[in-house]
Amino acid sequence: MGKKVVILGSTGSIGESALKVARDVGPETMEVVGLAAGTRANSLCHQAKEFGVREVCIFDEGKKTEVSKALPTARVATGLEGLIDLATLPEADMVLISIVGTAGLKPALAAIEAGKDLAVASKEILVMAGEIVMAAAARKGVKVLPVDSEHNAIFQCLEGDCHQPEAVRRLILTASGGPFRTWEKERLSEVTLKQALKHPTWEMGRKITIDSSTLFNKGLEMIEARWLFGVGMEKVEVIVHPQSIVHSMVEFCDGSVLAQLSTTDMCFPIQYAVTYPKRCANKLEPLDFAKLAKLDFEAPREDAFPAVRLAREAGLAGGALPAILNAANEVAVDAFIEGSLAFTGIAEVVEETMTRLSSLPGATLDELLDADAQARRVAAAQLPEGSLLGS
Repeated sequence: MGKKVVILGSTGSIGESALKVARDVGPETMEVVGLAAGTRANSLCHQAKEFGVREVCIFDEGKKTEVSKALPTARVATGLEGLIDLATLPEADMVLISIVGTAGLKPALAAIEAGKDLAVASKEILVMAGEIVMAAAARKGVKVLPVDSEHNAIFQCLEGDCHQPEAVRRLILTASGGPFRTWEKERLSEVTLKQALKHPTWEMGRKITIDSSTLFNKGLEMIEARWLFGVGMEKVEVIVHPQSIVHSMVEFCDGSVLAQLSTTDMCFPIQYAVTYPKRCANKLEPLDFAKLAKLDFEAPREDAFPAVRLAREAGLAGGALPAILNAANEVAVDAFIEGSLAFTGIAEVVEETMTRLSSLPGATLDELLDADAQARRVAAAQLPEGSLLGS
């Protein structure tokens, strides 16, 4: 059989795409041995039945009975301990983590300690604790393989150069620019949730789609790239590329630039991460260069979208500041979704939280978790009175 994979976050957009890859390449290449979901018990059960999975986790403990009845031959775990249990399954070769938020951090570290390779789609893991995660992976001799299309693209470009860190001049992350790329700065305060959830090129979950519209998604990716590829934050840049065909680029010290291109389908980077170091044929749509009218590139508008600047500041400062940025952004995005915070208020809440908590230490996992908790409290306290998060 193929590489044995556990998927944490199997009912989300990345998880569904990972299962699509598994169907495409077949069990001789990718065998799914564990599945975990948050609250979507019905979807989890359908997935487990289709792939014959006997190890599952439903994070919502209240739904354990429902899952157990639907999957009488499966072992059903719950909560954080259930995620850790799945992440350390003896038979697993790789754990793909696509859990939104920081809930994937402890399962990721547990998987590393158990000697499992990681395929990481949850930005928060490396944004919050990149130095700790990468040091643990190096100590255990396991791989951390990026699933984000941008980081996966950089990974492929660096593999082609045998990854010589000293030869890298710039990592260039591409951004679609989101649905408000051409909007005047003054109009952004009028953005509605419906508008923010209409991404021009990608189909994603709500949180990541809103992050894309504010460019916080790209800011988090900058910090993530710094740890994934062992380069200084000053070498990580962002360029807006509305077509989302070039997924990212690497510029080397001799001026040469390598880029990775494909159609906009998350199955491409997921498959490469799972099957690495091999490449496997699939049924995905190839690029038709004759039909590509043009590829545009432009600088991000940091005055209108301050997320890139804030992420650069957090990445350069290090310590707890990236975790603070991430936590404050999560709180602010939740408030925007529930209608208690304006679109432009997201960046304002993040910047103010970073300012207030800039001196917090972040050398250990406990310090980072404490900074995360403090940032959530400080961010929530800034929300308009009467909001669910601020009450």
